[in-house]
Amino acid sequence: MAQPHSSPPIGPLHAALAVELRHVRASIEQLAETLVVDEHFTTHYLEQFQTFDLLAQYADESASLLDRLAIGHDPHEAVAGVRLGMVQERLRTAMTGAV
Repeated sequence: MAQPHSSPPIGPLHAALAVELRHVRASIEQLAETLVVDEHFTTHYLEQFQTFDLLAQYADESASLLDRLAIGHDPHEAVAGVRLGMVQERLRTAMTGAV
């Protein structure tokens, strides 16, 4: 029979994931900066170019949420701090389903 083991604290994992998401955001922003100098791209794909900003915001909000969880915030309180309404709503829905 398997012996139960104590789980390591989850806070450091949340903090590490937040750092990883910030690396993702930085890479997205760097790619966007590279593409913005291409006049053809910015002229013909301006709407799609805005997706880069949205992806960077998603990554940043997710990283901030993980930071709040890492320092011990209540999950509902942590989700309330998400500034992107559609993301906050999906997270609230997910938490409701988990109850």
